[in-house]
Amino acid sequence: MNLVRLRSEWAPNVTRELLAGTVVALALIPEAIAFSIIAGVDPKVGLYASFCIAVVSAFAGGRPAMISAATGATALLMTGLVKEHGVAYLYAATILTGLLQLAASAARLGNLMRFVSRSVVTGFVNALAILIFLAQMPELIGQGMIVYAMTAAGLVVIYGLPYLTRAIPSPLVTIVLFSAVAMALDLPIHRVGDMGALPSELPWFALPQVPFTLETLRIILPTSATIAMVGLLESLMTAAIIDEMTDTTSDKNRECAGQGAANIASGFLGGMAGCAMIGQSVINVSSGGRGRLSTLWAGAFLLFLIVVLGPYVAQIPMAALVAVMIMVSINTFQWRSLRTLLTHPRSSSVVMLGTVAVVVATHDLARGVLFGVALSGLFFAHKVTRLFGVTSTRAGRARTYRVSGQIFFATAEAFHAAFDVRETDLDRIVIDLSAAHFWDITSVNALDRVVLKFRHHGVAVEVVGMNAATATMVERLGSYDKPGAALDAAGH
Repeated sequence: MNLVRLRSEWAPNVTRELLAGTVVALALIPEAIAFSIIAGVDPKVGLYASFCIAVVSAFAGGRPAMISAATGATALLMTGLVKEHGVAYLYAATILTGLLQLAASAARLGNLMRFVSRSVVTGFVNALAILIFLAQMPELIGQGMIVYAMTAAGLVVIYGLPYLTRAIPSPLVTIVLFSAVAMALDLPIHRVGDMGALPSELPWFALPQVPFTLETLRIILPTSATIAMVGLLESLMTAAIIDEMTDTTSDKNRECAGQGAANIASGFLGGMAGCAMIGQSVINVSSGGRGRLSTLWAGAFLLFLIVVLGPYVAQIPMAALVAVMIMVSINTFQWRSLRTLLTHPRSSSVVMLGTVAVVVATHDLARGVLFGVALSGLFFAHKVTRLFGVTSTRAGRARTYRVSGQIFFATAEAFHAAFDVRETDLDRIVIDLSAAHFWDITSVNALDRVVLKFRHHGVAVEVVGMNAATATMVERLGSYDKPGAALDAAGH
């Protein structure tokens, strides 16, 4: 790797990278504490995880400028394991999660992202923007006029400062400025320190204190497998979003490996499993982060903040961070998608809205994406079935059927029904497949049933025009041209 490429990947602009990473580090602290509370563990577990995952993914991940850390999506999946077996089993499950994600990378599962439609991605983004906004409401509603005023003033600074200067990210100015105001005036408002105690020591390497037995594997495997799937899904979706925001590409399989390596390291350093965070990633990119340095600095500076500057970090008003996260939700939401609801195909709009509805209703990003992908598949299958057709012409005692379109499980029955096997005054049938393509065993079975039924009635059948792929599949899976093939009148 030459120096030019190394610089473009790591630090296109060192100053902007460091400033962007600083904003992210400050915003990571309350979220890491909150996710630790959700998982039922000490705040240091989430904070150590966020430091470790961010630093390791900076080197090993496939998407520069993307922020990975402890997340709510993964924290929700840990609660049962922690409650029933304790935090030591959580560390073991985190390591196993990483190993499963490395296996996913080796299997090149990152390539599956090409099956996620644009409508699903848009729905995912919009739902996440809504969830980010709703998550700020407990820190805003009913907290008093001071909090309302500080949040509003924070948004004014965030959106107004760029008109004066872009030298320093406006979210960073907002956090520093209102922290100083809150400390100077000793305002009676909720602060970061009120969410939980910050650790005062560095994390250390240690093996999870669990028995290394098959019973332990039985306990942690279901949780690890679920976290690995959800973490990869959210990470790959976030990578796709950052790709679009920065007009660049990323290595999805390397991202799977990077997430795996980060989670393994987190488990050995007393952290919980995590994945990419779209909110923090948007903060990073919006603040000017484009390279791996911003991700590395976010993790490293996070550890410095909590261990060395903990007393000062604890004084940051939550209202300032709420303003930053509201900015994130506004910037994340694809407002253009509302204008195109009526102009885009109805199926695309339904997929987008369905993904949003499921994510917001369940607060589960994985369920929403899987629902959207399944719905997209159903609409696609329906669209393909409309392109399928069979026409026929008769000449004397012979009839030629011409098949066009894609023959697969959704069109196989229509293919079978298009042939009139009761037309017994024929001597010969020609099935022309030059404009058709067979995709699966269901379609081949339908062809078998048609041919063998005609032959059962004493009608000679000739199948012509198969392309190479169809011919290979029919030869391997079909039975009508094999010796001894027979079928009774019922088709059995």
